[in-house]
Amino acid sequence: MNIPHVFNKKNRVLLSELTKTDFKLRYQGSVLGYLWALLRPLMMFAILYVVFAKLLRFGGDIPHYPVYLLTGTTMWSFFTECTSQGIQAMIIRGDLIRKISFPKYIVVVSATLTAVINMLINLAVVVIFALINGVTPSWTWLLVPLSLVELYTLALGISFLLGAINVKYRDITSIWDVCVQALFYAVPIIYPVSMVASSSVIAAKIILLNPIAQAIQDIRHNLITHETITTWNYLENPLLEFLPIILIIFVLVFAALYFRKKSKFFAEEI
Repeated sequence: MNIPHVFNKKNRVLLSELTKTDFKLRYQGSVLGYLWALLRPLMMFAILYVVFAKLLRFGGDIPHYPVYLLTGTTMWSFFTECTSQGIQAMIIRGDLIRKISFPKYIVVVSATLTAVINMLINLAVVVIFALINGVTPSWTWLLVPLSLVELYTLALGISFLLGAINVKYRDITSIWDVCVQALFYAVPIIYPVSMVASSSVIAAKIILLNPIAQAIQDIRHNLITHETITTWNYLENPLLEFLPIILIIFVLVFAALYFRKKSKFFAEEI
């Protein structure tokens, strides 16, 4: 990707228009419309809360566990929506790609920015819910955007890489759906890391090396309770603490280069 071209006015306008169109089309024809941006993660949270908090008694040792769980499900929904839309973006916009010459990365970025808009709406609900639940505002709330950028960067890298492969091999979407199901249980969304640590410290450390887990745990730590186990306060090796961030940067750089190389053939392969 040519950096100057990323920021020129023509590309910014195109990115803005595609993002607006994607967001409008997402809920076009539905009765509840934009309310689905709120209802989907809230419904998922409600189900998980009843099953795991009420029936299985998870999270008894975590302050404000309902907010803790809602934050996790909201961030997970953001990550999965971002990657899902980003991977399919090139196929969905196939007609546009064949007819007009423009930087193809704009299609992927616009699709993922739609997920960002939904996430920001949901995050506002999380903050309101946290205040109602008695969470005390702290200066660490200012650090939450850094973790959101981390999570988005990883999702964007995955979208570039798998989206480019998906142009030729359409099975990628189905394979990623299966991977997402497995990742859901590999990331501490419904269960606290302390539960894993009580059985195996090594397993807990491996979980925290996952960039998704690292970002979500940091958000919970900075937004809800400082008792949250994070990569920074649990791993003893300073080099390991930065490994998730290094992985995110590597994924984005590698994916961007791969996407740029393959983008020359997208119009022919779609």
